[in-house]
Amino acid sequence: MRGVYIFTTIFFLLMPTIALANHRKPFLARRSSISTQAFIARRSSISTQDDTTTILVSPNGDFSCGFYRVATNAFTFSIWFSRSSEKTVAWTANRDAPVNGKGSRLTFQKDGTLALLDYNGKVVWSTNTTATRADRAELLNNGNLIVMDPEGQHLWRSFDSPTDTLLPLQPITRNVKLVSASARGLLYSGFYNFLFDSNNILTLVYNGPDTASIYWPNPSFDQPWKNGRTTYDSLRYGVLNQTGYFVSSDLFKFEASDLGDHVMRRLTLDYDGNLRLYSLNETSGNWSVSWMAFSRVCQMHGVCGTNAVCNYIPELHCSCLQGFEVIDPTDWSKGCKRKVDITAIWDKGNRHNITSNSTSQDFSVRKITATDFWGYDTAYTQLIPYSNCRNMCLTANNCQAFGYRKGTGECYPKYSLFNGRRFPDPYNDLYLKVPKGVPFREESDSRPTHSCGVTEKLAYPSSQMFEEVTSNFEFGYFLSSVLTLLLIEVVLIIVGFSVVRKWETRPEITDEGYAIISSQFRRFSYKELQKATNCFQEELGSGGSGVVYKGVLDDERKVAVKILNDVIYGEQELRSELSVIGRIYHMNLVRIWGFCVEKTKRLLVSEYSENGSLDRLLFDYHNLFPVLKWSQRYNIALGVAKGLAYLHHECLEWIVHCDIKPENILLDKDFEPKIADFGLVKLLKPEAAQMPSRVHGTRGYIAPEWALNLPITGKADVYSYGVVLLELVKGSQVSRWVVDGKEEVGLAVKRNVDTLREKLASEDQSWLLEFVDSRLDGEFNYSQAATVLKIAVLCLEEDRRMRPSMDTVVEVLLSLVE
Repeated sequence: MRGVYIFTTIFFLLMPTIALANHRKPFLARRSSISTQAFIARRSSISTQDDTTTILVSPNGDFSCGFYRVATNAFTFSIWFSRSSEKTVAWTANRDAPVNGKGSRLTFQKDGTLALLDYNGKVVWSTNTTATRADRAELLNNGNLIVMDPEGQHLWRSFDSPTDTLLPLQPITRNVKLVSASARGLLYSGFYNFLFDSNNILTLVYNGPDTASIYWPNPSFDQPWKNGRTTYDSLRYGVLNQTGYFVSSDLFKFEASDLGDHVMRRLTLDYDGNLRLYSLNETSGNWSVSWMAFSRVCQMHGVCGTNAVCNYIPELHCSCLQGFEVIDPTDWSKGCKRKVDITAIWDKGNRHNITSNSTSQDFSVRKITATDFWGYDTAYTQLIPYSNCRNMCLTANNCQAFGYRKGTGECYPKYSLFNGRRFPDPYNDLYLKVPKGVPFREESDSRPTHSCGVTEKLAYPSSQMFEEVTSNFEFGYFLSSVLTLLLIEVVLIIVGFSVVRKWETRPEITDEGYAIISSQFRRFSYKELQKATNCFQEELGSGGSGVVYKGVLDDERKVAVKILNDVIYGEQELRSELSVIGRIYHMNLVRIWGFCVEKTKRLLVSEYSENGSLDRLLFDYHNLFPVLKWSQRYNIALGVAKGLAYLHHECLEWIVHCDIKPENILLDKDFEPKIADFGLVKLLKPEAAQMPSRVHGTRGYIAPEWALNLPITGKADVYSYGVVLLELVKGSQVSRWVVDGKEEVGLAVKRNVDTLREKLASEDQSWLLEFVDSRLDGEFNYSQAATVLKIAVLCLEEDRRMRPSMDTVVEVLLSLVE
């Protein structure tokens, strides 16, 4: 009876709330039906005051067009995906000037203009089709809204004026640009732009209220061709095709991870400044990212504002520099300000024209390790002592801080502290200019003081769009709503408290399956790994399987902690799979020390390799590291062969790596190679002969059998190993072998193999000097180089049956060890 009484009480309390909710519903939500039509004819209109909601629908039903509600009584005229669960918007006519929900209308005027009118008759948007023979507007199957004449000639197209999204076959040209939304879920214009710049290069630009900067392609590279681009094609044209492949006139291109037909796609410049390609799952109506320009959010400008540092640990956080405070905790794009105003000290120096030395006496510098702010340098200087760099900043009134790189003597005095982020390079430090006598604790700078929040509020300039024609307020409804909400809050607090109490007092997990899988492979808690990595501060690298951070365990072992992405296994299945990997040990395989599985978190703990990945040293085009000697390269080739031979033939579970490339070959302090990420892509037993659901691996290293739908065996790794051998000898990345940027990477590999096959058949070996990495200055073993190239040619045979086994490769390489 008591339960019935409580239920009855809650029911009667909720009834007024339900009535109030219905009473206050947005205008369009109360309409009884939705009417669809194929086009809008001249001198007809669609109104928000009709009894029936009227929308245009494309013939295939993929797109809809009409009034789209952005607030209680504010609407835009938009095109959206009909099959998306949240009706994702593809285009908007009046994103920065929404209209009132009462009396606004879209009308095809008698002068041939399609116009959007607010409730007071004011035109807020229109097409430029005045004095034409325009007679209808129609939504096409590709999402393009067109105005045309009786002969079908297009007089205006929505494809020519996109907002933040490009659809397949919708080009970006010299007169077209994408402008991001200002916040998640809001349509009005933000600070990020995607466009062709004056150098004919597709560019991402942050265009904030106080500053602007290019952040993609990487502005650190002065020459566009270092980014794989060209400035010489003034066509300025780029387009995404229906299979998910994008190409532009500046040679920029990419493809979706789910490349293929029959997938709805959109290329969107998101509110955070990242350019992402999305694919729609028509069954669930949800979008998934199939390509993105940035994998690290802190590389985008303006994320945290001025005087703030961006951290990803592993979620986005913004933090103020020590001595600064956040301006608006709800909007980090406004940045931070100094707690102590130092402009008065600078003004004093300017007013009295005091000398540089006396000015510098008012300030000192405070070191902030492994941090940098990109751009806004007053003067860049090379090869100068730290003391000179320090004095340059102290004596310059507009200098806020300076960056200094130990070892190279590079000095970066900065007049503004913008685009700050933690930097894993320990030799890159920032020195903040502060007034003397102000307390400062350097260790606080590396820790976030506030969680980065995104502004989600509606900030349209006009309030008239929120007005209702009638607005009735009833105190009874209000009081009942408040009481109901109060009751719900009390219930939620009680339930939440009990759950937290139960979680905190849960017994320690002590069973063998959770604690130790083998003598060396164990399960870690997430708190352990947070502590070991200092809250995931130092990023070592990232790849398809996840981001890797450096850590130090309690027993002082240095480890690499990888946060696994897109893990499809449940907890029990994942533990079972990882236990197989944990039992594998070989000197040329990265040792796996353990894992962490907690709620949605999936992490892998492995040994740390001091010299990082092979690609960092081998493809060092900026001469940051010593050139790998030939003996080191040969030993790397031999070590990788040994590791693959063990995976293919000797370990308990036969493992095909499926992604052999320099990024997955790590080097320890003695430059001994160790293969990483084995077993993470696919575990195949000898009898398994089914094609995986999608092609794994990296373009250029993928064996032909993936495309031919043949069973995948260890010979796929042999092919990838052959590409790595060629890269070791040439010293350049496979993606750089293409001719004029128009050749497919696979064809470039085949062309090199065909050339080598001819040259290796001759007795003259003088050509090796031209083929082998020129940075070696001819200091290499001719016999070993020829043998390595012969092995590479055999490994790259298109017929996998003709490729050697890794055991055979090891034997041949060992025969030439000096």
